Parts: sequence; C-alpha cells; structure tokens
Amino acid sequence: MTKKEKIKQLFRSTKNKVLAGVCGGIGEYTGIDPTIIRIIWIALTLLYGFGLLLYLIMWLIVPVKK
Repeated sequence: MTKKEKIKQLFRSTKNKVLAGVCGGIGEYTGIDPTIIRIIWIALTLLYGFGLLLYLIMWLIVPVKK
C-alpha cells in the first residue's frame, strides 16, 4: 500500500446526525443513505432487541469526525 492510499475509517457523522451520528457515520462509510441505515437499525431494535444496546456501544466506541 502506498502513502497516497487512504485507509477508510468509521467515524460518527457531525453533518448527518439525529442522536449521536452513528447511523450517519455508517452511511458515509458505506455510501448508503443514512435513512436506510436508521430503518434497519430500528427494525433490529424492534425485532431482536439488541439494536439499542449495539447503538449505545457504537456511540461510545466510534470517534467523532473532526
């Protein structure tokens, strides 16, 4: 890998956030609309119950984009 190639990193979004910017950051990282990420996240929370816990963990772990 050359110095010109940048490694993609996951950050919480500061531009596209509703609560903490986790879904916005995932959307920016993957190139998917953050609204779709939010709908999937809500479905995981309602269907399986672990979406909220996962969101809180991501809120604590993923750094904010500066």
